[in-house]
Amino acid sequence: MSSLLKVDNDIKTKVDAFRERITAEAEDLVATFFPKKLLELDHFLKDPILNILELKEIHSEINLTVPDPILLSNLHDGLDTQNAKKRKLEDDSGEDMVTGTKVFVMPGGMMKSNANLVDLIEKVKPEIRTLIEKCNTVKMWVQLLIPRIEDGNNFGVSIQEETVAELRTVEGEAASYLDQISRYYITRAKLVSKIAKYPHVEDYRRTVTEIDEKEYISLKIIVSELRNQYVTLHDMILKNIEKIKRPRSSNTDALY
Repeated sequence: MSSLLKVDNDIKTKVDAFRERITAEAEDLVATFFPKKLLELDHFLKDPILNILELKEIHSEINLTVPDPILLSNLHDGLDTQNAKKRKLEDDSGEDMVTGTKVFVMPGGMMKSNANLVDLIEKVKPEIRTLIEKCNTVKMWVQLLIPRIEDGNNFGVSIQEETVAELRTVEGEAASYLDQISRYYITRAKLVSKIAKYPHVEDYRRTVTEIDEKEYISLKIIVSELRNQYVTLHDMILKNIEKIKRPRSSNTDALY
């Protein structure tokens, strides 16, 4: 078969070395890293930071004071009849006259994020990134073990393909957790902007606390899912390691 495609020996040697490195790294991940990481995440789930019963403890104060209401007298007081009619026509032309407060600068400087959640997010994000990277390595290892396409005796190959599909699914789910964190920051920023513009509306302030509580619960679920994914991958690969490493049995094995 090598005569059909000429490959430079130097390049072939480097590619073989890469395959050996991926194989050694992936086997160590499955045998050692995955079980250690699942135990580590299981311990993290028992940490007091993830077991706050009163969610009020993770609330963050919004330092935006409510300004005193401005009392307006009749808009037409002191205006002559012609100007009053003109002003009335201008008033009637707008569908919504509530424009909110113009915000040029925050009274207390920069509006801070929820410090409690930021600290927790900074602990969870590296775990998400680690799972994505390790899944990618193991997925590459299994893909390199898939033999050439042949008719029949493909049961082991189907197990390899299912393993790759599971690794790809876990990788995608972990990436979606990062998107979820980004959406939290964007949603909260929009709500805080609304509070600055409409400081008299209490519902905006309550919505921010609801968003914070929801994100806290979501972060705990993410950590739990990361642990479960390590457990599932470790268990799945160990149970099928023989078929994953040797997907096709030789004719010699079938004789005995």
